Amino acid sequence: MAELEGRVVLVTGSSRGLGRAYAMALAEAGADVAIHDVSADKPAEFGEGSSIEETVAAVRALGRRSVAVLGDVTDPDAVGRLLDEVEAGLGPLDVLINNAGGDIAASGGRRPENNDAIGISPEDLRAVIDRNLLSTIFCCREAAPRMIARRRGKLINVASMAGVLPTTQGVAYATAKAGISFYTACLAMHLRPYDVTANAIAPGATWTARFAATRAVADEGDKSRLQRVAQPGDLASVVRFLAGPASDYVSGQTIMVNGGGRH
Repeated sequence: MAELEGRVVLVTGSSRGLGRAYAMALAEAGADVAIHDVSADKPAEFGEGSSIEETVAAVRALGRRSVAVLGDVTDPDAVGRLLDEVEAGLGPLDVLINNAGGDIAASGGRRPENNDAIGISPEDLRAVIDRNLLSTIFCCREAAPRMIARRRGKLINVASMAGVLPTTQGVAYATAKAGISFYTACLAMHLRPYDVTANAIAPGATWTARFAATRAVADEGDKSRLQRVAQPGDLASVVRFLAGPASDYVSGQTIMVNGGGRH
């Protein structure tokens, strides 16, 4: 039996990119997976498909159940409705992966134009904090009580290597991701008596369609396996570990997935 057979998983922001890689990895491990995004056509933004339903179909092709759920995870009321839809369609939630986020301007799509510690606009600052830190907290606040009631569940948050080392650009994003790591540790302590775990991963630079479209990256040439930019599968394998029974005694941790480098 696959290690996640019979488990119900929600991955936020999973119609494309890293979220899709996580969703597919967990479906391959036996889970039924709810696919989420803020709108149905999000995969088209960077040429990753036309609709969220394509990702749902890919999960179902593996013999797993899947539903599409839409909603803005920066809105706590919308988060509650989202989880209700997931549980109505698939059953009680066992695993939540808070993947939605990104260093994205208030206008959407790209990084803020002024993105340092001083010049970022209030609108972009709020957008970045909302999309990353607050969305993670809102989703955990909604999912955790449901897991506490069943004394079972795993919360997996996505931080970043950007939140580990000081930087001069992407400062709001880095601060939000550092906040996710600390929030995860605090949440894990709260959940210990109820046998619910909370962990995070901190990816380094990773190839996705959005990454390729929004960053100038030099030719990797003959870089070694650990020096190269990560592939989505490098992160998905760690998420699979955290979602499965092998990590049952792991909680409160942020696992850096960056090949041992500083990026």
